[in-house]
Amino acid sequence: NMSSLPMQGEQILRLIPQRYPMVMVDAVVSYAVDTVVAALTIQEDNIFLENAIFQEVGLLEHMAQTVATHTGYSFFLKNELAPTGYIGAIQQAEILQLPALGDRVESKAVIVQEFMGVTLVHITTFLKGEVIATAQMKTVIASA
Repeated sequence: NMSSLPMQGEQILRLIPQRYPMVMVDAVVSYAVDTVVAALTIQEDNIFLENAIFQEVGLLEHMAQTVATHTGYSFFLKNELAPTGYIGAIQQAEILQLPALGDRVESKAVIVQEFMGVTLVHITTFLKGEVIATAQMKTVIASA
């Protein structure tokens, strides 16, 4: 049921294993079989906020959780609990600009390939329509 988009707030916790204060996505904007767009508005209580600037590690965590929402949402559509996945590798991460307190960033994750439970994903993060970061991540679903 696609009418559940955008998903926000507490609903997001059905999609990712993280819990507060480690949650770095607050909305899933769009979803398709090979892509997802997730957003984060940077609030004052964000643990990666330093001097009103959102730090690199927070941006990378937001990108990784964007990827996680893709898996989580596909399981949500099947009424199943999302499996725990983890980032196997981050490659070619480039951060051009750091967002600030109150900014809303949106990340688009596109699945490049999937093989033997390893997924290669390309992520682009936007701030006000401008690209501020890109990365490739390999994600692995933890076997039960």
